[in-house]
Amino acid sequence: MSHAEGVNVKRRRVLIASTAAIGAVGVAAVGTPFVRSWYPSAKAEAAGAPVSQDIGSIEPGQMVVVKYRGKPIYVVRRTPEMLATLDKVAPLLSDPESAASVQPEYCKNTERARTPEVLVCEGVCTHLGCAPNFRPEVGAADLGGNDWFGGFFCPCHGSKYDLAGRVFKGVPAPLNLPIPEYKVDGTILTVGEA
Repeated sequence: MSHAEGVNVKRRRVLIASTAAIGAVGVAAVGTPFVRSWYPSAKAEAAGAPVSQDIGSIEPGQMVVVKYRGKPIYVVRRTPEMLATLDKVAPLLSDPESAASVQPEYCKNTERARTPEVLVCEGVCTHLGCAPNFRPEVGAADLGGNDWFGGFFCPCHGSKYDLAGRVFKGVPAPLNLPIPEYKVDGTILTVGEA
């Protein structure tokens, strides 16, 4: 009588396959926390490395949003008509010279930008942190009619900003929209580097 007699081959194959499957699940359960330990922490991600975006395809008058350090960064390609309104709206603004606002030295100008046609600002209202809507249309009746030359409107509490992110007088927001450190190299915008 041989040792192979009476052995159920099908049962043996099922037991081997089951043991291998349970072993694979065990390795995955042990390995997952180990692999996750290689990822940066949420705190490290929030600190954020610089973020790059090709802005060459943004049409004049259009806005795109780039995410940096958990915040939306608004990038607006301003038209010559939009830039012409910046001086017109200055008497209606709380801080037209941006003296009390957060921006790099190279953005302390009327356009609040390195180059006039590209605005880069944080899309976070300085009142309570809502995201203002981009409202480029001139003369919007719900935003002041003849005194509205386009800009940003915060739907939470009614704060208004012009096309340079400067805050209007008499609204809840105390400061202009912050301008992050950034640079533009050709059509590549890098937020987080000067």
